[in-house]
Amino acid sequence: MATRDIYETGFDEDIQTNSSTNPCPECDGRVTTNAVETICEDCGLIIDEQRIDHGPEWRAHDQDQRKRTGAPLTAARHDRGLSTEIGRRKDANGNKLSGQKRQRLSRMRREQTRGRFQSKAERNLAHGLGEVRRIASVLELSGSVRDQACQLFRSAQTEDLLRGRSIEAIAAASIYGACRCNGHSRLLDDVVDAARVEQSRVANAYKTLNTELGLPTQPVRPSEFIPRLASELDIPAYIRQRARRLAEQSESTGVASGVNPSGFAAACLYKAGREEGRWLTQAEVAEVASVTATTIRSHRDTLNELAV
Repeated sequence: MATRDIYETGFDEDIQTNSSTNPCPECDGRVTTNAVETICEDCGLIIDEQRIDHGPEWRAHDQDQRKRTGAPLTAARHDRGLSTEIGRRKDANGNKLSGQKRQRLSRMRREQTRGRFQSKAERNLAHGLGEVRRIASVLELSGSVRDQACQLFRSAQTEDLLRGRSIEAIAAASIYGACRCNGHSRLLDDVVDAARVEQSRVANAYKTLNTELGLPTQPVRPSEFIPRLASELDIPAYIRQRARRLAEQSESTGVASGVNPSGFAAACLYKAGREEGRWLTQAEVAEVASVTATTIRSHRDTLNELAV
């Protein structure tokens, strides 16, 4: 049998599906279209090519267990999520490995760990992004806020703001800065409690980020703290609504400008509770807002003067 008879039908991708009545724009030859491209049979010109892969986006070692090819790129990891990991004890099919192959994989895993970072800056970036992800997980932040904080940490390292400062402090400041940019009512004390560094160092790091990077932060309004504080104090909805009206009216008159928003919101809750018959103590309200009882009394007197 001749060779041309064996390969007479060709490969699957060359199977012609239909013929076009339009001639070739180059030689007026016969044009055919297969599953991949449209070509001229006479001169071989590729007129059109299908660039979309219609195949499945998963890989399956088992018919019942389909696995996707991998996670998308993310800014939360130093390598954008493109790193690979060498498995243990079993191969891709789930079969147990022999002792010799396990030793070989152990040596390969050790060499991979050693060569994972190309420089000290990349090692610091991996450590800082890991700290950002940890704090975001403790604070139960959304994925978008976490990614913004990671990108903020990258910008801080690019601008050489890590020099002379703690990586943990910059990571915590990145979380707080991302929360401020998105208008979340997060106190600095909340971030510090989840971080592994003192409050003064986090505050100084955030001041540096805000000054050097020009963060688009907006002043936090006291009304944004009302739902959070009311939830922690287990206050009914009608008292919460009254406190929110007090805070919004104070913001419209400009009285709440330049004050601690958390403390002013706590004073609004305290005043609303007294008006509605819910006797909240100044100590418990101040503890939730991370302020002193003196601050609560001062803002309460301001609200009484406004008679709102």
